[in-house]
Amino acid sequence: MSAGTAVAAPLVRVEGLRRTYGHGTAAVHALQDVHLELAPGELVALVGRSGSGKTTLLNAIGGLDRPDAGRVVVDGHDVTALDERGLVRLRRDVVAFVFQTFGLVPVLTAAENVGVPLRMRRLPVAEREARVALLLDLVGLRGHARQRPGQLSGGQQQRVAIARALAGSPRLLVADEPTGQLDTETGRDVMALIRAVVEAEGMTAIVSTHDPLMVALADRTLHLVDGRLVDA
Repeated sequence: MSAGTAVAAPLVRVEGLRRTYGHGTAAVHALQDVHLELAPGELVALVGRSGSGKTTLLNAIGGLDRPDAGRVVVDGHDVTALDERGLVRLRRDVVAFVFQTFGLVPVLTAAENVGVPLRMRRLPVAEREARVALLLDLVGLRGHARQRPGQLSGGQQQRVAIARALAGSPRLLVADEPTGQLDTETGRDVMALIRAVVEAEGMTAIVSTHDPLMVALADRTLHLVDGRLVDA
């Protein structure tokens, strides 16, 4: 690397993260001195057995859970130091989530579900509709804009959930087993979509998964064992 080449600062930095649930002999050490960095535009797979701490780590990175010790910095924001109002802003403007359960509002159409974060931002109607149309096109659901979740397949609902997560142009996408409720073929399509939207939107993503294909699509893989990151 030449002397004039700039190295991008990590979008996510995790330092010495610890999280314990319970006390005494019943204590569960979900995270134990976890350190990691995620680069801008990187897709990282997080793997480990059930109970290894994957969800706890993702929740700490996204500000859904507070660690007992350590520090999380996302896009320059010290997540572990934010008050509740700051965490709301972080989850509105910087971090987006996709879960196993799609979390769509049953009475809203696909387009309306995608538009919810934009309504919260009070985006003008024309801009909101244009962004929703772009996102539905990106996830291959242009023709399903007026359908409600109950009229869509599981894979289509997860695509809507991904489009909704992208609505606010987040810097970081946190996905916890996003294909856990999908059959193999549909899960493969959704994982390929996540890879595509990371590239199209230029964001960073960390995805917990048990699926070897998701691992193959990732730029690199992090392995959690009993709350610790280990080498593959």
